[in-house]
Amino acid sequence: MPATQPGSGSTVRRILLGSQLRRLREAKGITREEAGYEIRASESKISRMELGRVSFKERDVADLLTMYGVGDETERAALLGLAAEANAQGWWHNYNDILPSWFQVYVGLEEAASVIRTYEVQFVPGLLQTPEYARAVVIAGQPSASAAEVDRRVGLRMQRQSILYRDKPPRLWVVLDEAALRRPIGGRDVMRDQVRHLIEMAALPNVTIQIMPFRFGAHAAEGGPFLLLRFPESDLPDVVYLEQLTSALYLDKRDEVDAYTEVMDRLSVDGMPPDKSVDLLQRILKEN
Repeated sequence: MPATQPGSGSTVRRILLGSQLRRLREAKGITREEAGYEIRASESKISRMELGRVSFKERDVADLLTMYGVGDETERAALLGLAAEANAQGWWHNYNDILPSWFQVYVGLEEAASVIRTYEVQFVPGLLQTPEYARAVVIAGQPSASAAEVDRRVGLRMQRQSILYRDKPPRLWVVLDEAALRRPIGGRDVMRDQVRHLIEMAALPNVTIQIMPFRFGAHAAEGGPFLLLRFPESDLPDVVYLEQLTSALYLDKRDEVDAYTEVMDRLSVDGMPPDKSVDLLQRILKEN
């Protein structure tokens, strides 16, 4: 199944519609509580709508537009059309049985991003994993999972990777700690294939891989792994994704995003250049 173009996913549609509804509400000086009362919902429901975290009922959007003074039929039709598009399910909803709701949001954002920057410490990033490496990671993290569930989790990870091969793929920029390359996940043969795959992926024009070598010592990313997502729409802020064991944080406040962007920039400067990183990958491949 072909991947969608960047920015075309339902997750981004929800965020765009939510931000527009928030601007309209604030322009009228209406509180979230007042808006919630209008559509028979809570203040927290309005907050989730404005953050793009929930689906939209057409009647709710229509009532809010009326409350916010949007009477122009062309503008109303555009926003109601956006609501319909925002409710379309992405391909990842076929994996609802294994995909927690907090990660569904990430998959939608990843699908829509034009730039993905990530720093990883322990594992090769999911977008660059081979099937057997992914299988070893899944089994280590979900030791009680059935063989069928493991297959579905690996399949989901492989399908996510299709964004790297579509027309107008995102720019993927990875800074990978050397520790992830020295940890023998899945055994020697799996790691050899994984390192070989990284070398192949580094040759793609939209993929940059840098290694943070042991010899550098302490570096900027003291807080651990994170991702930065950027979108083609000017209305959408960059998002920082921080994954935890049973949940995730999505940061989009300017000062928070700027702090992580600065760390990523420092990692990119301090890490090995892309060509030297490939040289190291080739040396590791020969060692194994």
